[in-house]
Parts: sequence; C-alpha cells; structure tokens
Amino acid sequence: MRSEMAPLAVLGLAGLSLAAYALVGDKAKDGADSGRGGFVLGSFVRRWFYWVIRPFEAFFARLLPSPTAFNVLGAALGALSGCLFAFGMTAPAGWCVLACGLADVLDGRIARAHGVASERGAFLDSTLDRFAEVGAFAGLAVLFLDVPWLTATASLGLGGSLLVSYSRARGESLGVVCKKGVMQRAERILLLGLGAVFDPMATSITTWQSNSLLAAAVVLIAAGTMGTAAYRTVWIANRLPARNASGLRTLRRQDSNL
Repeated sequence: MRSEMAPLAVLGLAGLSLAAYALVGDKAKDGADSGRGGFVLGSFVRRWFYWVIRPFEAFFARLLPSPTAFNVLGAALGALSGCLFAFGMTAPAGWCVLACGLADVLDGRIARAHGVASERGAFLDSTLDRFAEVGAFAGLAVLFLDVPWLTATASLGLGGSLLVSYSRARGESLGVVCKKGVMQRAERILLLGLGAVFDPMATSITTWQSNSLLAAAVVLIAAGTMGTAAYRTVWIANRLPARNASGLRTLRRQDSNL
C-alpha cells in the first residue's frame, strides 16, 4: 500500500514547488520553449517545470554530455514502458513514460545551452520520439488484449499521436506552421504517465477494476489526438493555396517518399 501511495507524495512535492515558484521563481529566465507549441495547462505550469529541472540540468549534462544520448534514452524508456505495460506492470511503466518525457525536454535544453543544436539533432529528436510512442502504445495494446475495444482504442491513440506530429511536419514543409490542438506530446505523456502511475492507488481505494484509470487516459488520448489531427488537417488545408496539376504531382511525389 505504501508504494501505491508514493505518487501522492510526489504530487505533494510538486504542489509545494509550484507554490514556491509562484512566490520566488524568475519568470523572465524560465520562459517556455515556443518551439513546442501551446500547453493545455498553460505557460505558467510549463515555466514552473523548467524552473524545477534547471538546477539538475548541469548534472544531467555531465552524466550524458551528448544531447543525442537523451534522444536514445527517451526511445529506450518508451520501449521499456511498452514491455512493462505488456506484462501488466502499469505503475513502473508510467514512471518510464514520465522519465521519457523528461529526457525529451532535457535533450533540447542541453543542446541549446551548449550551443550544439542542429538540424540533425532536431530530426533525431522528433523521430526517436515517435519510436518511443510506438513502444508504449504497442505494450498497451497487449495489456488490453482481452478487451478488444480497448485494444482498438490504444491503436487509435498510437495512430492519432503519429498523425498529430505528421500533420504539423507536413504543414511546415509546405510553409504553414500549425501548433494548435489540445493533445500534443506533453499532454499525451502526462495523461498516459500519470494515468498509469495513479491507477494502482485509485483501484485499491475504490471499487474500480484494475487499469480503469489507465484505460480512461488511453480513451482521452485517442479522442484528443484524432480530434487534434483532424483539426490540424482542416486548418492547414484551408491555408494552402490552390496548386496547378504540375504542382500537385510534385507534392504527391514528395509525400510518397515520406
């Protein structure tokens, strides 16, 4: 029971640090990373998170001096979370998902701090993030194998997550930047990670069936990602100019090579 209540202790510490940041945090220095788009909980929470991890960035930079190492670590943690989900170890899998998100944040911040940000790093960052999500959702599909509609929902969550990223990347390749939507990577990581971490505690103090909270998180992710991907598709398409037949053939050839 003590291990199941551990997330509450972490949540309590987070609440205390949030209050401390509101009182003494340097809001100007801890600006949000605009490249990641909006965040459903607001920029204040994002700045607080950056403020919390800032004292540890130097330690992590010494531990893994190459930002690419954090990209690889994030992909490995995503794969590990999938294995843990598949074996029903939901709480450890949730912690791996959250750690994967932390690695994703640290790689970019350390790269910029050391002046080694590059197009190669940005490509690896985005691509290995997708590997991490595939690993996690594949494990969820196995976890829910006895409940066909939840397996289908986990598949939709994976497909929606990839479509959210693809629609943005494809739009940017055509000159239209779209960061809109309520289920970007940060939201997906938090929902999935916290849903998995808090599920054992929630089911132990209620009459809910095991994995009920995790299943609810997966449903929200599936609905949110598919909705966000659809919205981005329409939003970007409405801002693209009409192309002649030659231009369309060129775009189709480019798309077929992705």
